[in-house]
Amino acid sequence: MDADIIVIGASPAGLMAARNACEKGSTVLLLEKKENIGNPPHPANSFFKGMFDKCGETVDPSYVVHYLKGMQIISPAGRIVEVETPGYAIDKTKFDICYMKKIIKIGVDLQKGVEAQNILRDGKTFSVKTSAGIFKSKLVIISDGVNSKITSFIGLKTMKHPGDIAWGIELEIRASDIGKSKMFEYYVGNHAPGWKTTYSPRGGDNASIGAYVRRCGKDATPYLNSWIEKFKKMKGLIDFEVVRKFSGGDPIVTLPNEFITDGIMVVGGAAGQSGIGYAMRAGQICGDVAADAIRKGDISRNSLSEYRKIWEKEFKVEHYIGRIGLETLRKMTDSEIDEMITVFEKENLSFIHGTSVEQAIQILAFMLKKKPSSILKCRALLRNK
Repeated sequence: MDADIIVIGASPAGLMAARNACEKGSTVLLLEKKENIGNPPHPANSFFKGMFDKCGETVDPSYVVHYLKGMQIISPAGRIVEVETPGYAIDKTKFDICYMKKIIKIGVDLQKGVEAQNILRDGKTFSVKTSAGIFKSKLVIISDGVNSKITSFIGLKTMKHPGDIAWGIELEIRASDIGKSKMFEYYVGNHAPGWKTTYSPRGGDNASIGAYVRRCGKDATPYLNSWIEKFKKMKGLIDFEVVRKFSGGDPIVTLPNEFITDGIMVVGGAAGQSGIGYAMRAGQICGDVAADAIRKGDISRNSLSEYRKIWEKEFKVEHYIGRIGLETLRKMTDSEIDEMITVFEKENLSFIHGTSVEQAIQILAFMLKKKPSSILKCRALLRNK
């Protein structure tokens, strides 16, 4: 036996699962196919405090490249909803390395440059076939991202709506003073079907821009190219230097489906759990439950179902509300989006707080008070589109 638990993939969720399981007394082997952790990084390179607070971790200045004041949500006609909330533009590679050092320090055995190929079970032992040979454990945690092949090999359908993965491309760019703004900008509308285009200031002459779309194939290049031209005009740029280009997928509204079976758990993007802070919290839950199962000597699906119960209690409603919101947005016309955003334009939204359900109720109540007819725009969700 190489370890009590083998974790496949050093994603944020995988790093947390490995850490928590190790801290609770299990021996943990973490397999990562990249030779260098965080290189190349995932396109996600920013987060807001409220989201990161979900995992209870402290933001480390070592990976923060720019502090944000908040975000702006911008409609097709240029109408703006501004939300003040602390945010962070991060160096994702440094972020991953920061947590890699932490898990190594507590005793996790990290093996880099090792790609998992399949999982086989022989009695009470799992054999993970890899590019470096076979490793054995009592339990396996899969955390190798939204493109996970291992989950399909073992027959787990981890997402309810896999066709709704948001595929995107992010560019790190450089131009004079392009990164000095303190506001992250989200642009919504039919120029980016299903989700958004973005501008993320990263301090000084550095920024990121990206395009993320759903149900448009895995290549977002046409949408990014259109966004680049529009972005240049808006910011008064003749051109900019492209420093790096990243691509990837985000299961933001796919909704988790099957993410446990006897002796196997799935976490993070591979399980349809989106967002850095949210995925890290899921990893913590997963690692805790896995270690408890090892200690009790019961790795059955029933024993591991505690992971699902805790996750659903904390996140299920929020994920479903998020899906309803983005599906409504996807089906709305640009003019409907513009009209909807006028309800919130130039308003102080600091009154929105609490759980996701409470926030949704507060938003609906505000819409009914200010412009009751705006609620009718939500009927877009019912369209067959």
